[in-house]
Amino acid sequence: MNEQIPVIRDVDQGTARLMPDVDTERGWLLTVDGAPQSYVDLDDPAHLEFEYARRLAHLVDLLADEGAPLDAVHLGGGALTLPRYVAATRPGSRQQVAEADRGLLALVAEHLPLPADSGITVHGADARAWLEAAPDDSADLLIADVFGGSRVPAHLTSVEYARQARRVLRPGGTYAANLADGAPFAFLRSQLATLAAVFPELALIAEPAVLRGRRFGNAVLVASDREIDTAGLARRTAADPFPARVEWGEAVDRFTGDARPVRDADAVPSPVPPDGAFGIG
Repeated sequence: MNEQIPVIRDVDQGTARLMPDVDTERGWLLTVDGAPQSYVDLDDPAHLEFEYARRLAHLVDLLADEGAPLDAVHLGGGALTLPRYVAATRPGSRQQVAEADRGLLALVAEHLPLPADSGITVHGADARAWLEAAPDDSADLLIADVFGGSRVPAHLTSVEYARQARRVLRPGGTYAANLADGAPFAFLRSQLATLAAVFPELALIAEPAVLRGRRFGNAVLVASDREIDTAGLARRTAADPFPARVEWGEAVDRFTGDARPVRDADAVPSPVPPDGAFGIG
């Protein structure tokens, strides 16, 4: 049993809490202002508690031969759950993480330290500013999981931003973003239109209840210049404890509808989640 005590600290973007998992000796939940951000099991970094993280991990698993290393960029760090997963399942991967909240990074480094040989380099920097300075054709995978509080910042939602992501990806590389929205999906639809203006291949992963507009929730968007393994993603996400649906092709076109790509000049953050949408307990 985990007899550690919670850690509470003011960080740059609010109040962070690291709470021990009473059922897992070295499991920790990170929240910021009450919103769950990350779950990490230091003894088992391949264990993923959050559904959206599992969906992103399925994508990681399908990108290359089992165990083959990847060059990955993570925009948004939290407790570094997905970088730890990649390091554990694809040893030798080189990973860069851009996280703007340096206070949060210090808390994570102190209480949830990375292994010395993790191959993960963490940068205390704004995600877009870091991306714009990153070299061309330098990543196989780029994952965006950036929430200021519970909202995706506006400057990470535009065509100009998406073009920077594609520039940093190698040919055949994959972009994935964790977003959140609810009916009538103005934000999510605009994000699909935005990525479609930059990448020829798109897929959308979300729980059926979210896609039907019954509740607010996470959606993972995947984009690439090569065909996405939607069949593989569909098999894996359907087998999860909270099954998800994978949409692509005409289904994504129908969902996007008449939404227009977002430009920097008119970009807005993702919507404020309704009370209780991402609460715990």
